[in-house]
Amino acid sequence: MKQNKIKPDTILKNFWRDNHHFADLFNAALFGGEQVLNPDDLSEADTDVSSLLKFNGHAETVQKVLDVVKKTAYGIDFVIWGLENQAKIHYAMPLRHMIGDGFSYLKEYQEIAAKNRKDKNFASSDEFLSNMKKTDRLHPMISLCVYYGENPWDGPLCLMDMLEVPEKIKPLVADYKMNLLELRTSGSLQFHNQDVNTVFDISRSIYERDYNKINAVYKNRLIASELGVVIGAITQSQELIDHALELEQKGGLVNMCSALEELKMEGKQEGMIAGTVKTCRKFKLDQKATVKNVMEEFSLSEEEAVNYVKKYW
Repeated sequence: MKQNKIKPDTILKNFWRDNHHFADLFNAALFGGEQVLNPDDLSEADTDVSSLLKFNGHAETVQKVLDVVKKTAYGIDFVIWGLENQAKIHYAMPLRHMIGDGFSYLKEYQEIAAKNRKDKNFASSDEFLSNMKKTDRLHPMISLCVYYGENPWDGPLCLMDMLEVPEKIKPLVADYKMNLLELRTSGSLQFHNQDVNTVFDISRSIYERDYNKINAVYKNRLIASELGVVIGAITQSQELIDHALELEQKGGLVNMCSALEELKMEGKQEGMIAGTVKTCRKFKLDQKATVKNVMEEFSLSEEEAVNYVKKYW
C-alpha cells in the first residue's frame, strides 16, 4: 500500500474546522452537552495571535499560532473560541494556554488602540496615554486543549500546578486554569454530532484494545472514509490513514471491523517478513538474494520487497 504524506495534525485541524464538529466538541467538553454553541453562529477567525512585545526600548516578535479558532456573535459582541490539538503530554501546557490567550487579548487591544489613535477621539489624557477609551472592552477568549494520547494525562491542569508557592502567599498568586478534554476519559461526555461521537468512541476502543466492542457496535455499519482518516490520525496509525484514503477512492465508506482486521493481518505479515529478513542476514545472504526470497515467500512486488529489506536489514 502506498503511504500518503498527509500529516495527522493537518487531518485533525480540517476535521475540527467544520462548524458542526467544533460546536459539538465545545458543547460536550465545557457545557455538559447543552447546546450553547450553535454551528450556524460560528465563523472562522485568525489562528495567528503572534505579537510584537516592547519593553524598555527592546522589541521582540513572539510567534503563537492556534490550531483552530472560531468566533460567535452575541448581539453586537462576540466570543472567541480556540482549539489546540495535543498528541503528547506537555508539562507546560497551562503556560502555553495562558500565553496564547494573552496574545489574543493583546492582539485585540492593539487593534482597538490603532483605531483610537486614527480617530483621535479621546475624552481624557488617561485615554490618550493608554490608547484605550474608558468604555472600550476586550472580548473573552475561551481555549480548549484536546489530548488524544494513549497514556493518561499526568501533566498540570493550571498554572498553580507548575509553581512552588509558599502557603502564606498562595492567595496572592494569580492562577490560570486550562480547559482539557482527554480522549481516553471522554466516554461520559454527551456528544450530539454522530461523526464526533463515532471518532471518539472508536478511538477509545482502539486504545483500550476493545475490538469486541468495535465488532459488536460497528460490524454492520459503514462510516465515511474521512472519519477513518481522523481515527487513524488520533491513534497515530499511518496504516489506518492509508487504508481509509485507499477506500475513499473506491466509494468513500469504511467498515471499521474489516479495516482493523486487515491491519492486524498486515501487522502479522510484516512481522513474518521482518523475521525472514533477519534470518537471511543471519545466514550471510546479501540483500539482493534476500529481496528475492521475500518476493517469493510473500508474493510481493520487487519494490515492496526492497522496501521491507531496507527497513529490517
